Amino acid sequence: MNSFVAEIIGTMILIILGDGVVANVVLNKNKGQGSGWIVITAGWGMAVFTAVYTVGAISGAHINPAVTIGLAVAGAFPWGQVGPYIVAQVIGAFIGAVIVFVAYYDHFKATEDAGGKLAVFSTGPAIRNIPMNVVTEIIGTFMLMFGVFGIKGVTGDMSGAAFAMNMGALGAIPVALLVFSIGMSLGGPTGYAINPARDLGPRIAHAVLPIPGKGDSDWGYSWVPVVGPVIGAVIAAVLYMALGKF
Repeated sequence: MNSFVAEIIGTMILIILGDGVVANVVLNKNKGQGSGWIVITAGWGMAVFTAVYTVGAISGAHINPAVTIGLAVAGAFPWGQVGPYIVAQVIGAFIGAVIVFVAYYDHFKATEDAGGKLAVFSTGPAIRNIPMNVVTEIIGTFMLMFGVFGIKGVTGDMSGAAFAMNMGALGAIPVALLVFSIGMSLGGPTGYAINPARDLGPRIAHAVLPIPGKGDSDWGYSWVPVVGPVIGAVIAAVLYMALGKF
């Protein structure tokens, strides 16, 4: 399996389990309906763990364009692979969202709330204030990227064998706990996309899938969970380099 395919699979796993937990909590007539924010954030943390554990030794398990760009800015990942990685991540996220739709098809039919259906696929702000929504995504992704630098102990290329050498499979645990912590502490204002592919791929899926009563895909907001995370990751990379690559 090459890195491109691994990033597709890893991001697909992330979305199947991440969007899946949201569907379980939000959509009607589910066993987990109404179980709340802690279940969602825990589910996303475990989704990250599973994705990183599965493909980390192959591609580095970026599963996030912001992470890929942040690593490249820090000189820890080749710029020539950034584009293919991002394409793979968006494809994987789209496929994962389609699978969640299939798994919860009857529950989408049983749910009248169009906003809840969209929330399964993509993020949205609790208070719609675009400048502050961008700032929140910047802060959340800064914490993600800065934490990744510390956890991975980045010393060079973070793809393929370099990941296994630097971190090993157990490295998936601290990354998952980091995402869980971000969700619990900073996820309230915007739903903590902190990952352009995680939001964009499923939002495209929401737009094209025959979801009963799905409503609008909110493309007016869609750039926020793309631009904010990239800015946050770049800031983290610049600070990481300024501190001497601890």
